[in-house]
Amino acid sequence: MQNLLKLAAFNWKSGLTVALVSLPLSLSLAIASGATPIMGIITAVWAGLVAAVFGGSDYNVIGPAGALAAIIAGFGMMFGAELMPVLAICAGVLMLVIWLLKLDRYLVFIPSSVMYGFTLGVGLAIGLSQTNFVLGLTGLPVHESMLANFIESLRHIRDAKLPTVGLFVACLSLLFAGVRFFPKVPGAVVVAVIGIAVGYAAESQLLPFQVQTLLAKYGTFRADLFQPPVILPPLDPRFWQAVVTVAVVAVLETLLSAKIADGMTGSRFHQAKEVRGVALANIASGIAGGLPATGVFVRTALNVKTGASSRVSSGLNAIFVAIISLLLFSGFQYLPLAAVASILVFAAIRMVDVKEFKKLYSFDRVSFCLALVVALLVFSVDSMIGLLVGVAVALLIFVTRLSRAQSELTLHKPNCDLLRIPHHKLAEHEGDCDIVVYRFAGELTYFNGNSHEDNIRRIKAKTIILSLRNLLYADLDGVEILHDILKQAEKRGHIVYLTSISEFVRPTLERANWFMRLQESGKVFTSTTDALTALGFPKR
Repeated sequence: MQNLLKLAAFNWKSGLTVALVSLPLSLSLAIASGATPIMGIITAVWAGLVAAVFGGSDYNVIGPAGALAAIIAGFGMMFGAELMPVLAICAGVLMLVIWLLKLDRYLVFIPSSVMYGFTLGVGLAIGLSQTNFVLGLTGLPVHESMLANFIESLRHIRDAKLPTVGLFVACLSLLFAGVRFFPKVPGAVVVAVIGIAVGYAAESQLLPFQVQTLLAKYGTFRADLFQPPVILPPLDPRFWQAVVTVAVVAVLETLLSAKIADGMTGSRFHQAKEVRGVALANIASGIAGGLPATGVFVRTALNVKTGASSRVSSGLNAIFVAIISLLLFSGFQYLPLAAVASILVFAAIRMVDVKEFKKLYSFDRVSFCLALVVALLVFSVDSMIGLLVGVAVALLIFVTRLSRAQSELTLHKPNCDLLRIPHHKLAEHEGDCDIVVYRFAGELTYFNGNSHEDNIRRIKAKTIILSLRNLLYADLDGVEILHDILKQAEKRGHIVYLTSISEFVRPTLERANWFMRLQESGKVFTSTTDALTALGFPKR
């Protein structure tokens, strides 16, 4: 107990700072999700507190997140806000299954290009879904598709209210100016305070214009931090699809956020415990009436930068959010929706890592294009479809690249020195060479065996030496392909030798009858040098 008090005394400043940022962000993200503002607060309090107790990171902050907002918003259009806590509970149970079966180790195989595309798609969904709040539009038809809602908003752009647009532009400019000139000041807090003042003045008719506030949209509300759901999950397959999507994304985002914290602090989080923590956090949030939750990059980074030293800071953050909400929540009902939109648009823009997209474009155009396709699908179709298509295409790209044989050639021409070249330059150099050393690299499997066959078929030299020194793995198909390569080369009139068989593939080869016969015929050498010596080259 004494140690806990010491940690609390050291971490209360970071916990309070993160709480001041979490409160307006949680409100805003709940609204972006199509939920009520109080559901965002409930999520920040209960998910944050439970994750701090049961998680595996000393710095990660769990709460409402932009990565889930677009998914939950689409879910809300189909099922309504009353089922969102049930979604959180079911997703949390699925995360527990992921933890128990240790399936999180496989989720990290999702390529970074797919995750960048997913994040871009979520950013687009969050930012463009604020169009009605930005323009001050009300009473528009609601569609199940975010893209359809955005187009609907554009159809009514002539009805935009200039005071609302002006307030949005001013708040957004203030947020960007704060990052540029006052990076240590939480911009969301400043915008929330200014926005509440403007909203109160407008509601009190102290200003010559009106702006839509949370009070106007949701009516008077109080900070009730426990509103358990009273509805059962439906049998609709779309509901369970959303459960799977939320669970996968929540686990991924939580692990990524924890890794970012580790990179900033030099620590190392416990992955299994962190998965367990976010699972229990979602169950607790749902039982209390909140939303699905995950690790949040911005609040985690702020937690580290403000001096957090243990998970006590994350726990205090949740407690401070609860205290501030109970004492001051009635004031937040005057927060203009245009100010909320500015916070969300700012967060959406900051979600997209432009440097990483530039890097993708410079180093791998295919992955760059894949990221854009994933982003388009996430925004216009469905988050899970975007992820699944991205992973499937990335796997196909990987298999295609893996199927390209990795090898190197050494050529010998009469009265010339040996020349080492990559296999794709064989046609430029082969000419009248009499010996070619073909070096396998990496693996020899059913993926790339045909590619190796094609490479060797193009060799015209009389003698071919197949070096297996850099061959790290060969499956049964690979061994059979190697046998076929030998047989086909001999049919074409080549003399073929095997050399430098690595310790990784020798046990597999020694179980093949044809390899034993090849050894008995004197065509297997310990090294390529021995083979060349047997062919008349002087020893070096």
